Amino acid sequence: MSTVVSASTPSPVAKVSARPDIGAIVKFVAVLIIALVVISPLFLLFVASLKPDRFQILADMGSFRAFWVSEPSLQNFTDIATFSGALPFGRYLVNSLIILFCTVLGGVFLNSMAAFVLAWGRLPGRAVVLTALIGLYIVPQESIVLPLLSLVNKVGLGDSFAAQILPWMASPLYIFLIYQFFIQVPRDIYDAATVDGASPFRIYWSVFLPLSLPVLATVAILLGIETWNQYLWPLMVTQTDYARPISVGIASFFGHDSVYWNSAMAASVMMMVPVLIFYLAFQKWFVSSFISSAVKG
Repeated sequence: MSTVVSASTPSPVAKVSARPDIGAIVKFVAVLIIALVVISPLFLLFVASLKPDRFQILADMGSFRAFWVSEPSLQNFTDIATFSGALPFGRYLVNSLIILFCTVLGGVFLNSMAAFVLAWGRLPGRAVVLTALIGLYIVPQESIVLPLLSLVNKVGLGDSFAAQILPWMASPLYIFLIYQFFIQVPRDIYDAATVDGASPFRIYWSVFLPLSLPVLATVAILLGIETWNQYLWPLMVTQTDYARPISVGIASFFGHDSVYWNSAMAASVMMMVPVLIFYLAFQKWFVSSFISSAVKG
């Protein structure tokens, strides 16, 4: 006799699937908490920049009112986004963008070219050069700023864009990072291009650079963030508003008897937005570079 299973009786599979996934819930809560910790200061900064009253910003700090603005206003941005006056933050922002673009573009080109020569060029004493590069990386920048400042002033580059761009385009870290990528390219690719009659520069430009977009994007992001956050060197090398970046301009709000927090918050947002856009533009290659490095490792 066939056994008839009642439709109302739940099967063991149904019981298992109906149970909540505790592990997934814990992971979701943990990620949510971390996201709130990371995003909340940025959100607070943005909200404070929309409050026109600096005393209201101070009064709201320490409560949930700091995360809310009843009457948002762009007056703070309008007041500081000027190209003249005591604090021309519009000019500071443009200066920072010029420095960022020139440093990243020149840095990617110089570092990748040096890495290509080390990886595939007929360079005598390559091991010594690589050892010297690693040794130079552990030297802190703060220890060389005074001799570098003296050199910059002697060649007449003080208070200029060149003084903030040229010294930081080449970096031992980025040369070594790109070098590690180049040496993993199969030798057959280089030999095939040589047989076709391509010059070393043509091989570098037409073969290796297109293959290395992920690592170049990584170098561009790291170098761009490092350049954008520079403070000590621009403070020492600039004396006027001609080439002063926004990082030094923001510091002008502090160290006085009265701090205009509304303007300082708006200036901080102005400084934060371009670097976020810069990161998002290269995010795909940045992530793929780290994934490929992890897989190869």
